[in-house]
Amino acid sequence: MPAQLRPDVTLTPTDDGAVLLDERSGRYYQLNRTALLVLRSLLDGRTAEETAADLSARHPVTADRARADVDRLHETLRTAGLVTAGPGGGGPAGTGAGTTG
Repeated sequence: MPAQLRPDVTLTPTDDGAVLLDERSGRYYQLNRTALLVLRSLLDGRTAEETAADLSARHPVTADRARADVDRLHETLRTAGLVTAGPGGGGPAGTGAGTTG
């Protein structure tokens, strides 16, 4: 099952990536461009492994590091209650999620 944003989470693209608003808590989460690319890939139903392969093809990072980053970002978003389910055939995801609110 692909990752999905929770119904009460709003994704707003910015010049530098995106902002996620958790309407339940009022907290904002900032994603850099790479994290947004990863999130969109997972929301589109791609697995963590496929997402990591795309990431390592676009950036100077090993496949293992890309996979660890994808897994870490997904886990961060899942733990924060921003996404449900997970990337099919993969785990969580990585770079660039932080709270700002």
